Amino acid sequence: MYFLSGWPKRLLCAPRSPAEAPLHVQSDPRRAFFAVLAPARLSIWYSRPTVLIVTYKEPAKSSTQFGSYKQAEWRPDSTMIAVSTANGYILFFHITSSRGDKYLYEPVYPKGSPQMKGIPHFKEEHCAPALNLEMKKILDLQAPIMSLQSVLEDLLVATSDGLLHLIHWEGMTNGRKAINLSTVPFSVDLQSSRVGSFLGFADVHIKDMEYCATLDGFAVVFNDGKVGFITPVSSRFTAEQLHGVWPQDVIDGTCVAVNNKYRLMAFGCASGSVQVYTIDNTTGAMLLSHKLELTAKQYPDIWNKTGAVKIIRWSPDNSAVIVTWEYGGLSLWSVFGAQLICTLGGDFAYRSDGTKKDPLKINSMSWGAEGYHLWVISGFGSQHNEIESDLRSIVKQPSILLFQFIKSVLTVNPCMSNQEQVLLQGEDRLYLNCGDASQTQNPKSSSACTDHTPSREKSPFADGGLESQGLSTLLGHRHWHVVQISSTYLESNWPIRFSAIDELGQNIAVAGKFGFAHYSLLTKKWKLFGNITQEQNMIVTGGLAWWNDFMVLACYNLSDRQEELRIYLRTSNLDNAFAHVTKAPAETLLLSVFRDMVVVFRLDCSICLYSIERKFDGSNTTASVQVLQEVSMSRYIPHPFLVVSITLTSVSTENGITLKMPQQARDAESIMLNLAGQLIMMQRDRSGPQIREKDSNPNQRKLLPFCPPVVLAQSVENVWTTCRANKQKRHLLEALWLSCGGAGMKVWLPLFPRDHRKPHSFLSQRIMLPFHINIYPLAVLFEDALVLGAVNDTLLYDSLYTRNSAREQLEVLFPFCVVERTSQIYLHHILRQLLVRNLGEQALLLAQSCAALPYFPHVLELMLHEVLEEEATSREPIPDPLLPTVAKFITEFPLFLQTVVHCARKTEYALWNYLFAAVGNPKDLFEECLMAQDLDTAASYLIILQNMEVPAVSRQHATLLFNTALEQGKWDLCRHMIRFLKAIGSGESETPPSTPTTQEPSSSGGFEFFRNRSISLSQSAENVPPGKFSLQKTLSMPSGPSGKRWSKDSDCAENMYIDMMLWRHARRLLEDVRLKDLGCFAAQLGFELISWLCKERTRAARVDNFVVALKRLHKDFLWPLPIIPASSISSPFKNGKCRTVGEQLLKSQSADPFLTSEMDAGISNIQRSQSWLSNIGPTHRDTDIASSPGPQMQDAFLSPLSHKGDECSIGSATDLTESSSMVDGDWTMVDENFSTLSLTQSELEHISMELASKGPHKSQVQLRYLLHIFMEAGCLDWCVVISLILRESSVVSQILSIAQSSEMDGEMLQNIKTGLHAVDRWASTDCPGYKPFLNIIKPQLQKLSEITEEQVQPDTFQPITVGKTPEQSSPRAEESRGSSSRASISHSETGSNSVVSRNEEDTTGADEEEPFQDGAYDCSVS
Repeated sequence: MYFLSGWPKRLLCAPRSPAEAPLHVQSDPRRAFFAVLAPARLSIWYSRPTVLIVTYKEPAKSSTQFGSYKQAEWRPDSTMIAVSTANGYILFFHITSSRGDKYLYEPVYPKGSPQMKGIPHFKEEHCAPALNLEMKKILDLQAPIMSLQSVLEDLLVATSDGLLHLIHWEGMTNGRKAINLSTVPFSVDLQSSRVGSFLGFADVHIKDMEYCATLDGFAVVFNDGKVGFITPVSSRFTAEQLHGVWPQDVIDGTCVAVNNKYRLMAFGCASGSVQVYTIDNTTGAMLLSHKLELTAKQYPDIWNKTGAVKIIRWSPDNSAVIVTWEYGGLSLWSVFGAQLICTLGGDFAYRSDGTKKDPLKINSMSWGAEGYHLWVISGFGSQHNEIESDLRSIVKQPSILLFQFIKSVLTVNPCMSNQEQVLLQGEDRLYLNCGDASQTQNPKSSSACTDHTPSREKSPFADGGLESQGLSTLLGHRHWHVVQISSTYLESNWPIRFSAIDELGQNIAVAGKFGFAHYSLLTKKWKLFGNITQEQNMIVTGGLAWWNDFMVLACYNLSDRQEELRIYLRTSNLDNAFAHVTKAPAETLLLSVFRDMVVVFRLDCSICLYSIERKFDGSNTTASVQVLQEVSMSRYIPHPFLVVSITLTSVSTENGITLKMPQQARDAESIMLNLAGQLIMMQRDRSGPQIREKDSNPNQRKLLPFCPPVVLAQSVENVWTTCRANKQKRHLLEALWLSCGGAGMKVWLPLFPRDHRKPHSFLSQRIMLPFHINIYPLAVLFEDALVLGAVNDTLLYDSLYTRNSAREQLEVLFPFCVVERTSQIYLHHILRQLLVRNLGEQALLLAQSCAALPYFPHVLELMLHEVLEEEATSREPIPDPLLPTVAKFITEFPLFLQTVVHCARKTEYALWNYLFAAVGNPKDLFEECLMAQDLDTAASYLIILQNMEVPAVSRQHATLLFNTALEQGKWDLCRHMIRFLKAIGSGESETPPSTPTTQEPSSSGGFEFFRNRSISLSQSAENVPPGKFSLQKTLSMPSGPSGKRWSKDSDCAENMYIDMMLWRHARRLLEDVRLKDLGCFAAQLGFELISWLCKERTRAARVDNFVVALKRLHKDFLWPLPIIPASSISSPFKNGKCRTVGEQLLKSQSADPFLTSEMDAGISNIQRSQSWLSNIGPTHRDTDIASSPGPQMQDAFLSPLSHKGDECSIGSATDLTESSSMVDGDWTMVDENFSTLSLTQSELEHISMELASKGPHKSQVQLRYLLHIFMEAGCLDWCVVISLILRESSVVSQILSIAQSSEMDGEMLQNIKTGLHAVDRWASTDCPGYKPFLNIIKPQLQKLSEITEEQVQPDTFQPITVGKTPEQSSPRAEESRGSSSRASISHSETGSNSVVSRNEEDTTGADEEEPFQDGAYDCSVS
């Protein structure tokens, strides 16, 4: 439809005196010239360029005689203007071109530019012609003139003495008498007695009138507010031959405008509404079609305060009407009353600070060419205080404004309605919604044709390009794809009259005054006629359309004076030599393409069907056209101009089930004609004998005759159908979609019998369903059940200007207008309409076919919500409520539970009882959710239960949900449940729980509860989905928010209750050896694992079966069982390459070759970590250097192993996957180190073997973290199990050192001893890979058994704070603790987490060296 664009322009015509201020504007029939009247002058403006050509000034003497100018009317050939004056004179002006070949304004081009040469009509088109105005005749009618109207070769004038004068354009009355209105009979319709009542009053006269060519009569408004329609009964125009009809209910008419295409008369009323009438064909009475009025709902403060309607103007293509009121403001409506724009609300009416503006008052308006502009004479009221008096001189005086519009292509080229794109055309640009063509098909690859073709077949456009474009490109985003029309083409062919886009949305064609041009969105290039004479020799008359790669257009050939149908190939040059031309007998008014057929409607009211096919003529591809069938419609169509659109469709009243030949179901079954808003369908007549001969000509059966037409619907603006077929969505694809203006949309839906049963005889096969949508529909996406549209949006810029700057005014008075894309779902309306009509089975079929759409849950929710709101808030009782039906319908879908709860949460509490009475008890629904494992929905039901039930019930259900959530590891939900249970406990049972102020841990940052410890850095969660936990380093007992969290109401029984549940869950996890889940659980819920483990050390936290625990951890952490490499028998490390490290080391380890490689890795790692840390600061450097070389040489057994957890193991695959930023540095390091060692292939095999026996890096981090937790809690048996997996002999020595302290629990040591023996036995039989490691720790194991035997006082053991244990055992642990905390300080100063955590790992690698020898186990890695 029509949309405002940008700001209005103001034309420069500053009047120097009130006599020069413009008051009326009237365009000529071609809308190229505009006559602007001031009280004593007549000016003529040209439309493009918008310049003043000539002004006639009335001398003062004659001006007093004539009075001021009032109205102007053009002669149909634009050679004369008649002007009426206040004192009853009509002045006739002749317009002549002056000065021969001279022009007022001429474009100047640089020398040699192509525009200069040989364009016919070039001068007239580009330059404003120089014209002369001279007054030829003066006619005195001796009474004030109320209205002027040009009728064919005559001028009709109504005067205030009740007379109608018919005047010849030469200024002669031709001896005809003026008609006295009081002698014209008026009646309610033409059928009643010939002698109607006369108007009867002496002083009745016509206030406003307009001639309607298609109704052959005048719509008139009388001075007493009555309205009517006067029509000549015969061709002679005399009083005896006139007859009037009038509606009895309009008594406050003010003005009138006539729509010729739709045969509508719009009467403005004093109440501010516009009543639109049409004439009943049979009786001749005036019938009310619809009203245009502002509603109190949309404009609560203005709707009845607009004043009377002042001016109504229909757009040039008759598809929209613009209305203005006495007190100002503009509104734009579609032909049948859908409101498009109104300037009385929103940014038009209010400034950005909220104050109200004065609405723009309009004295006169006229549409420009093709409706791209609206010429407005504004008259600002003089209501302003002194401060702004200086402004009034510039701004508040009357001026000419040009409003700019963009319109939908459907208004002029209705054949575009069988496509899914929205295309808008502006004066010099096009707006498309099909996104960038390069998204759908990459232009770079399309040049490599061979590669691209196969992918094109599988593209969304499969099936010969008849598939839907897909939601992503059509809905994409809110912005348009704007294509500037070629300026070369526009210069000589402005204005653009037609435009069309092809089915794939990749090519556009436009046709202006002459010729046409087309544009490819892939190459971003325009293609114009090479020969300008050919372009200027054709005028496109009936629109243009795409058929595959061809443009089909109906045009008039100027040189041959011949109507033609032409087909041009897009890929060849634009030239008539490549066109296929078919001569046509009469002018084509409309054209449309369906499959391989073209249907045209001609001026002689005939419809012609052509078949079109591609022909390969040697190297050239052409299309050939054959006439299939002609149908004359002159019996049914009173005037060819009334046909708005013509479409071939496959829609028929039969559904193809009862058709005798199934393949005919999707053929061109019927012709749809929109005749002045009436949708008429003509089907093929299948009642005759059906010929089925295999060898018969395939065109034979297409020539079935058509049945007489049937009217399907009234007030139709646009029709959409598709020729695509889709078995799954037959309802939507075989339907017919109608847009009916203010009445919303209608769909003519086919009804299918289920399972191909025989249809009931009493069921119709189609049904017309009306529904309302909130946007103006411009395209229908059939499969996606969406309507696409566009909507005007406004932006205010008034804050940029100061109040008293004179330049500002237009930008302040008007917001900047933009057009935005919009879309709306309509499926719920249709389902609801079907349910209302007891067609639940059809509704179910339709819904099931659309259940895969992404917004289908939203559709169900909308339907439930709308019905609920209507019925629950209705004042009267509803005899047959729909809600139970809708509820039953929704239960057919798996989304039932979600739909109900989402609807309830978005509805006010007062309506819940009504809703749940229909859908079922919320307690039962909650339990269904739990059974279906849909915990999030269950949580939503919990909020409803909490509002509807007593606290005990909601507590009971919450506990159920909490336990289930714990089981399933839904941590987010668990946190909400803890909060919820506390809220219930603390008596907030009336309101839903509020978010506590203490910070909740976010689902991605795991251990915020430990953030007051010395190191708390989250692992960089690059590739961890937010639902997973991520671990953090912790060093001492938690004393952070977790303490605060429970202390808020720690005495509350509720906390105890929650804690009991948490403890129970932790116990269950430990009993099932689910350590990974335990870590997640503690991290996500801030569970104080260490203190709980201390309590449970001898109960739940014991390891009952070491072997089972070991196996389970291998499985949970995806850790491979160790294997013995094949070449271990002859160890390659016996050669002297590593002598530097010490001979005895190699000898002692000859049975265990991988340790040495691990040690080498250790060396390289230390060097690497030094270089990595060089940028962090001196602290690390010092600790590194202090701790690396010494221990490395002294105690090669233990230290290299610590690097197992280091992320930078030798070029391991995890390096690459973790983060690419490290890769380069890492590999160069590795290379240097390798070159110094110069390993042989067999050694490399060992290293790779060793890497293969390690699990993923993340598991390693998690295991180290758990090891640290258990160590702090004193659960040494678990520490042993974990160190076995990590193969950390150092930990065993640590446990040994702890065990040497006298306070160790003998029972635990005993447990460890028996456990290790069990593992040893298992390793001997099932997993020999563990043997080498067990051999290393054998000496420790022997020491352990000695201790257990000699230990005397197991009972005196008391739980100790773990931090003290290492310190008692070694003074040197102090230093290491200090160094590591120093490291952490500098980390916290370095902002970025990901880098820091990585560096941190390296530091700890270095830091750990020292504590390991001394038996203290320190920091863990994350």
